[in-house]
This record gives sequence, structure tokens and C-alpha cells, in this order.
Amino acid sequence: MSVFPAAAVNGAAGRLAQVDALRGFALFGILVVNIGVFASPFYGAGVADPAYSRPLDLAVRWLIAWLFETKFYLLFSFLFGYSFTLQMAAAERGQAAFAPRFLRRLAGLAVLGGAHAVLFYQGDILVTYALLGLGLLLCRRMAPARALRIALWLIVLASLAWALLGALAFLDPVPADYAAQYRADALSAIEAYRGTIGTTIAQHVKELVEAVWFTVLFVQGPFVFAMFLAGYALGRREALADPWRQPRALGLLCALGLLPGLAGSAAYATSSQPFAGAAWELPGLAADLLTAPLLSMSYAAALLLALRTRLGGRLGGWLAPAGRMALSNYLMQSVVCAFIFTAWGLRLFAAVSPLAAFGMAAAIFAAQLPLSAWWLRRHAYGPVEWFLRALTIGAWPAWRRAREG
Repeated sequence: MSVFPAAAVNGAAGRLAQVDALRGFALFGILVVNIGVFASPFYGAGVADPAYSRPLDLAVRWLIAWLFETKFYLLFSFLFGYSFTLQMAAAERGQAAFAPRFLRRLAGLAVLGGAHAVLFYQGDILVTYALLGLGLLLCRRMAPARALRIALWLIVLASLAWALLGALAFLDPVPADYAAQYRADALSAIEAYRGTIGTTIAQHVKELVEAVWFTVLFVQGPFVFAMFLAGYALGRREALADPWRQPRALGLLCALGLLPGLAGSAAYATSSQPFAGAAWELPGLAADLLTAPLLSMSYAAALLLALRTRLGGRLGGWLAPAGRMALSNYLMQSVVCAFIFTAWGLRLFAAVSPLAAFGMAAAIFAAQLPLSAWWLRRHAYGPVEWFLRALTIGAWPAWRRAREG
């Protein structure tokens, strides 16, 4: 018997508890990846870290690349698209114009994301969500089948583009001094992040200008929008309102995506190791970008199936509150990591092993689970969600949760 019963599916304020549980699950995977960026200038670089290149370090990095990288932001993006349809329905029920509401919401995300990127985490994705959300708004009357076709074509064509770039990389070899130059840049980053708050912010801006904006917009961007559309299409069909009506369909989705997803991710994880050589990075990335949506789909289907078991239902009960205030938790994770690794606090940048960083991620998320549940027993929304809702509806929403009975 599950402790995540159908009666609880709609949760507080008409929310779908299973969607919140999925969002909480995605939040953990995102933290596992992001903390690697916080911890080391060599994370995901394909260049050996002089301090942490033992077999254990390489194995941990390989496993994180295989099972976590590029998977969970896709799931988060899918849920953004799905929630877009719930917001449309809420506006319709309230007889409010949806477009102005959503534009105000996107403006809030852009402001929060810009501050987040400059102050705490240069890999912020909220600004990208705000920009691509404009495109999603234009698609709000699109037929679900057409949205799914466009999403599929975006994934295939963007993956092929990166595969072509990877093939061209073999014709234009990586400069011989690439690794040496990268190490010099890494030492400069270490000095900046261990320096002062001012040097930390300046390094964020430097990385944003030089590389991060390109990665977020042109590597993640097409796939974020594809998952927006996929989430929108399934939201229009209310696919997650009761996903357990057809458990065999969930099992089939899990099975179909698992093997190709794991294979593509294994190629990517191996190509990103220092021994593989920089020329293999783009082909490995292309293989992963093509198959990562399949693995994300498998993860989501597996969790939905697990929610109907006793143990999985208990896990869902813990994840759902964290997912309800996912934006607050996402930003909180960055603040905590900035305190641990940069001049905002302990200055442990480049001084923590990959395994220790993973352990820190698990500890931070484990602390967020009961904290989220405690907060939502007393408040109607997470603190950042409250601000964003106020901006969206143009009024002050309830701060305290209404007492029952």
C-alpha cells in the first residue's frame, strides 16, 4: 500500500503532488552537477585536475557525468512546460488575461537569474528560462501533436549540429598548449574565488562573458525549449493528472529510454575524461544530447511507478514539499555552495575531492527536505515563490498557510 495515495495527488491549492515530487527529484540531480562547478575549475573540462586525478576521483566524475549531467535540467525544463499549462488553466478559471501574467513572471525570473548569475552561480539557467519562455508563450495555442514533433526535431537537429562540429574538430586539432593554457586560467579562477567577494563577482562576470552564456544558450538552449514544448504537449493532455491509469505505458517508457540513454551517456562520460583527448569531447557530447532526453524520460517514469509503492510513496512525500518550493531551494543551494567554496565564506574552491563534493550535495539536499516540509506547514508558498506569485498576479498573496478545520 502506497503512502502517496490518489487522494493526495492534488495536494494543496490544487497542485499535483506527483509533479512536485518529480521537481524535487530533478532538484537533487541539478545540485549534484552544479556543486561540481562550484568545487573545481576542472569540472567537465576534459583536462586533468592536478590535485584530484586519482582513480577514485576519475571514477566519481565518470559516474556523475554518466548518471547526472545533462539529464536533470531536461526534466526540470519539461516540468516548466507542464506547469505552464497549469498556469494557463488557473488564469482561465480566474478569468484573468494570461499573457500579461506570464510576462511579469518571466521578468521576475530574469531579474532573479541575473542576480543569481553575477553574485553566486555563473551557470544560472533562470535567465535562459525567461528568454525561452517568450517563445513558449507564443506557442500557447499550438496543437499538442505539433509541439511534440517540433520538440523531437529540435533535439535531433541540434544533436546533429554538435556531431558535425565534432567531426570538424578532427580536421582542426586542438592546440598543443590547450591544457597548459587551461591550467593557467584555472589557477587564475582559484585565486579569484578564494580572494574577496569582489573578485568572486568579477570572476563570475568574466566566465559569463567568455563562455557560460554560449554554453547555456547554444548547448542547453535548444534542448530546454524542446522540453518546454514536450511538457506543454503533455500538460495539454493532462498526462500527469493520473499517470498511473496505464502503468504498463510508464513501464514501457522506462524500458525504451533506459538502454540508449545509458549508452549515450556512457559515451559522453568517457569522452570527457582526461585520457580520452579533447577531440572526442564534441562527438561524445552529441551522443549524449541526442539520448539524454530518453534517460530523463526513464528516470521520470521510474519515479512515477515507484510512487505507488510503500517505500517510493514515502520518498515522494519527502520530495514533494521540496519541489513545491523548488525555486527557493535552487537559489538556496547556490547560496550555500557559494558560502562553502568561494570568498562569500569558507573559500574551499579547488580544495574538495569529487566524492566529498557529492557528499556535500547529498547533505545539503537532505537538509532541504525537512526544511521545505516545515516551511510549507506554516506558509502558503516558498519565500521566492511568494515574491514571484505576487509579481505574476499583481497582488499580495497569502503569506501564512490557512489553518484547516
